[in-house]
Amino acid sequence: MIDSTAVELARLQFGLTAMYHFLFVPLTLGLSVLLGIMETVYVITGRQIWRDMTRYWGVLFGINFAMGVATGITMEFQFGTNWAYYSHYVGDIFGAPLAIEGMMAFFLEASFIGLFFFGWERLSRLGHLVVTWLVALGSNLSALWILIANGWMQNPVGAHFDYHSMRMEVTNFAQVVFNPVAQAKFFHTTSAGYVTGSIFVMAISSWFLMRGRNVEFAKKSMTVAAAFGLFAALSAVALGDESGFDAMHLQPMKGAAIESEWKTEAAPADFTLFGIPNQAAHRTDYEVQIPALLGIIATRSTTGVVPGIDELVKQTEGRIRKGMVAYGALLKLRAEPNDAAAKATLAANVDDLGYGLLLRRFTNDVTHATPNQITAAAWSTVPEVLPLFWAFRFMVGLGFFFILYFASAFWLAAKRRLDRHPAFLRLSFWILPLPWIAAELGWFVAENGRQPWTINDVLPTYLSASSLGAGTVATSVAGFVIFYSALFVVEVYLMVKYIKLGPEYDKRPVGQSGAQALGAGE
Repeated sequence: MIDSTAVELARLQFGLTAMYHFLFVPLTLGLSVLLGIMETVYVITGRQIWRDMTRYWGVLFGINFAMGVATGITMEFQFGTNWAYYSHYVGDIFGAPLAIEGMMAFFLEASFIGLFFFGWERLSRLGHLVVTWLVALGSNLSALWILIANGWMQNPVGAHFDYHSMRMEVTNFAQVVFNPVAQAKFFHTTSAGYVTGSIFVMAISSWFLMRGRNVEFAKKSMTVAAAFGLFAALSAVALGDESGFDAMHLQPMKGAAIESEWKTEAAPADFTLFGIPNQAAHRTDYEVQIPALLGIIATRSTTGVVPGIDELVKQTEGRIRKGMVAYGALLKLRAEPNDAAAKATLAANVDDLGYGLLLRRFTNDVTHATPNQITAAAWSTVPEVLPLFWAFRFMVGLGFFFILYFASAFWLAAKRRLDRHPAFLRLSFWILPLPWIAAELGWFVAENGRQPWTINDVLPTYLSASSLGAGTVATSVAGFVIFYSALFVVEVYLMVKYIKLGPEYDKRPVGQSGAQALGAGE
């Protein structure tokens, strides 16, 4: 039997490192596009203030980008250390988007970011603008390929199981790339990143205005961020709805858990606005519901039925029994690869093989699992409902708050009154952490809601881990906590330092390099 403690520690480590890395990704996405917009205005108008804006926000982008690279590279090594069987089982498919991301996106972004910082006096205005937009393109392409890989984990299309190699192999790479889950996740995630970048610019600019510093610089920065942020917030909510719709159809257990939907209701199902999920009793206490809303959102109709958790568990038991048949056929083929009957049996039941693998957590003799073991395996597909239920609602609530906030900011910017409302400036500063909280909640809902699967319906998390002892993984977790804590201190120090310096950091004699200017600030 696999060491379940080691598996949970490996999950903890990957969860911590992924969530920490995801602190830098949204800001990179958002600031990269804002830099492109600001420099475009500079090239069109020739006004020095837009150049100053691009350079200043570019410094903060560079600090954040460097930290994102440092945390992202170390995170990916875990696929080979802590998740070796996962890498073996699906590496042919999962590894391809990550390799393309490194070659096409990361190298593009990393190469041109140097030209962005050191090319101001060496490139023409138009040439430098192209470089800036290529940095933004690289950032977004990087997110695209990573989310294609992640989207396949949620909805494994374009692949099949090969009993000869005991691995999943690609059958249609186009289906992997154009996976609807991946596309919805990409646009939703990038929109959330644009919201984060816009809030960041709004918060720092409001800090300048509250101190009467760099007033024109801050007002123009806020104007750009308000317009871009409103577009991004509207997009994030609309595309989040698309992601939720996909989850309801392709990952119904995740959808039911998010909604704490225990019993299948008559269409259209009510939406639970408030409640306390009671997983032990299979019910939701203290419910406050909006009639028919869940059915309309989840099925986009008034007649579609949203299955509840109890019904989905019963369906899962049936799939587990078919998975047992597939597992038995696989054992025969391992012993005799030319067994025609076993081939036919496996082909007929291979889509449920992953459900048979769920039993490995409860018994080594999968083909003779008891009814109690089958029931236990079926109920193991229900994720923790309470944290998913509330994480989703806080995330959605923040999304609608951002729409209202940016709509207000856009109105004030249009009226040229951004600096005349101290309460609004204070609000803009203090909401700085909120987009990161929303982004982390979204990551938690997507990834924890998929449990107990690493590859939905295909490979259980329990079987994905490497053969490591709990002590080894615990030591690794401790090392990552120490290393990432040190990086956090460095990040905060550098960000605070250059935020306080403001655009004045760049007031240097003509011909002094950007590197020398940064060094002079030490």
